[in-house]
Amino acid sequence: MEHNGILISGYARLPQGITAKELYSVIVVVIVVEKQSGVIIDADCSLVTELTKKFVKDILIGCTLNDLEPIEDKFEEYYYGSARKAIISAIKTCAEKYKQICENGDLYTD
Repeated sequence: MEHNGILISGYARLPQGITAKELYSVIVVVIVVEKQSGVIIDADCSLVTELTKKFVKDILIGCTLNDLEPIEDKFEEYYYGSARKAIISAIKTCAEKYKQICENGDLYTD
């Protein structure tokens, strides 16, 4: 089975006082990215509501892990949920993993 995408996950601590923190304590952002270009082709996260998950996904699809500034700008402009900083942190972890995968030629060590 051949894929043009690779799956990468990133975790971050959630802030106190939000429902997701009570359920999970950390957020996971899972991204499927085109291996060659870094363009995000699918995304999911462990937030509580389906609407929020879809909103995060819609922001991420089409963006690239090679340039995080537009992603951060979109979250700053459009996402006013309490988990914004945690989501951005988890995405940065995904970007670091992607960079490591590219530099090491498919080898990733967690």
